[in-house]
Amino acid sequence: MPRRRWQFTVVLAALLVALGVAGPPAHGAGGVTATFTKTSDWGTGYEAKYTIKNGGATALTGWTVEFELAAGQRLSSLWEGSHTVSGQKVTVRNVGWNGSVAPGAQVSFGFGVSYSGAFAAPVTCTVNGAPCDGSPGEPDTQAPSAPGNLRGAGATASSVDLAWDAATDNVTVTGYDVYQGETRVGTTARTSFTVSGLAPKTAYTFTVRARDAAGNVSAPSKPVTVSTTDGGGGDPGPGGQRKVGYFTQWGVYDRGYLVKNLETSGTAAKLTHINYAFGNVSQDGRCFVVNQAGQGDAWADYQRRYNAAESVDGVGDTYDQPLAGNFNQIRKLKAKHPNLKVNLSLGGWTWSKYFSNAALTDASRKAFVSSCLDLFIKGNLPKIGGEPQGGPGVAAGIFDGIDIDWEWPGSEGEVGNVIRPEDKQNFTLLLAEFRRQLDAYGAQVGRKFELTAFLPADPAKIEAGFEVPKIFDYLDFGTVQGYDLHGAWEKTTNHQSAIRVVPGDPSPPARQFSIETTIKAYTGKGAPKGELVLGVPFYGRGWTGVTNANNGLFQSATDGAPGTYEKGIDDYKKLKNLLGQGYKLHRDEASGHAWLFNGTTFWTYDDPIELTRKARYARDEGLGGAMIWSLDGDTAEGELMTAVHNGLSK
Repeated sequence: MPRRRWQFTVVLAALLVALGVAGPPAHGAGGVTATFTKTSDWGTGYEAKYTIKNGGATALTGWTVEFELAAGQRLSSLWEGSHTVSGQKVTVRNVGWNGSVAPGAQVSFGFGVSYSGAFAAPVTCTVNGAPCDGSPGEPDTQAPSAPGNLRGAGATASSVDLAWDAATDNVTVTGYDVYQGETRVGTTARTSFTVSGLAPKTAYTFTVRARDAAGNVSAPSKPVTVSTTDGGGGDPGPGGQRKVGYFTQWGVYDRGYLVKNLETSGTAAKLTHINYAFGNVSQDGRCFVVNQAGQGDAWADYQRRYNAAESVDGVGDTYDQPLAGNFNQIRKLKAKHPNLKVNLSLGGWTWSKYFSNAALTDASRKAFVSSCLDLFIKGNLPKIGGEPQGGPGVAAGIFDGIDIDWEWPGSEGEVGNVIRPEDKQNFTLLLAEFRRQLDAYGAQVGRKFELTAFLPADPAKIEAGFEVPKIFDYLDFGTVQGYDLHGAWEKTTNHQSAIRVVPGDPSPPARQFSIETTIKAYTGKGAPKGELVLGVPFYGRGWTGVTNANNGLFQSATDGAPGTYEKGIDDYKKLKNLLGQGYKLHRDEASGHAWLFNGTTFWTYDDPIELTRKARYARDEGLGGAMIWSLDGDTAEGELMTAVHNGLSK
């Protein structure tokens, strides 16, 4: 904006105040800023957001952001705001719900841009008529300081984790550009970044530059040289594909599935990540192992002693060692597979009841995240029931991050779960707090900690509870539910995990679910494909009392089929044995699902053929890999894990 017009605005505002007349909403000079952040870039387009922060003493009652796109760019989409476009100039005004901004608070809107040539940020920006950087109208020409203490925070055979200390600026630092030699390989708003697609056993040199809202760029940081490893378990496969498996705490009981089974089946060598399920969320918004009501299972987590035959390394536990149970066995597994990452998954179907309480306020989010990091990242486990296990730091280093499994923000999960209309925004704020505390602690100990989340399949639940693509500003990746699309809670048989909508599906249109429609629901809202990891099932769902027609598909049923542990559900390793016992296998190759039927009982399930098909779909669609619920459903030889592993390979 020309300087003369800005001076006129100041004079007019002063005159209005002198006359006792209310002026326009607070300007940038009064502490309002609008900060540009690019969130993704695929070479022919990018997604970004502007964050409007009220640094003044009075509330905003509305805001307008005007920015000019660089030459060769075109706005393709915009969300969380009302906009008009004139040539390269974009004008964005608040919508009804995000126009009121209290002092110290912030809101944001996102947008997508297509472009040709090299990326360039918007060339001008004003918020409520004033420069977006909060300056008094003079152009900001001061560059940020160079980022300090650039360091390697971890490496695999194909990636390097980098971290650095924040740069400073006369207004504000808006982002960082990461360089591999002279080539920029990434942009982030965080003080950490993972460079992927690298060659094994190779040394790479990196630098980082800081940027501000005016486009000023700092001098490069001091370079750091980091070497990739020679491979092994936990390393993403070709194309950086992730292979994430859930290990269930309770699987060590009836199923007898121990951490050792991950090694003897060959599964550990094929995984990049394990999600340990689940950490518990209390009514007052804290992570806990065992609460006052005795809920929780410290015995399975870190007290149970394993003998030599049950142990990953063939060495039995002693009674008085400070850490035993699953946690100690995971530590041993990671010693065999140093690139394997293990994240602690919080919530799940049962323990999501009080997530809304934990995420409700800034204070509750800070306290909740701190309690989770204290237990599982810092490893400060309580001593419980007179057992010798537990104590400060006994589990430190076991977990590489946190997985958020809130089922579901803003919509019903298990009956009795707390649900609030503000869950959708609070979920994003909770992720931001996890990211802030994980990065801060990671800087202290020289590690990069991951943050992931489990995301629903139902488009209605996506809309009700998730600010896509905002959440991916904080997540390393999200695992997307590709199963439980139908089940015995319905009275008509159906698939539980089809790639495409099955022709003839009798469900209402809004409930004709498929993996394809779910992925499109996320990408249509701006989710980056490479950060979506497709969930696949190692179990099946069944009905009994089924009408004997159409091979049992889309037929009425009287109840859920008898299962080994629970009605209407059973593990693959159990279902595969039904073949030859009166059941026939049926397969829909076009839609991508299979089922078993014996004339009265119907099971929808995934065998190695269907899991290979789903893994190849994820690979071919450019998704970030596959996730398994849950590993204990596989055979002793790990035949399903092998199918997923091979299907993701080129």
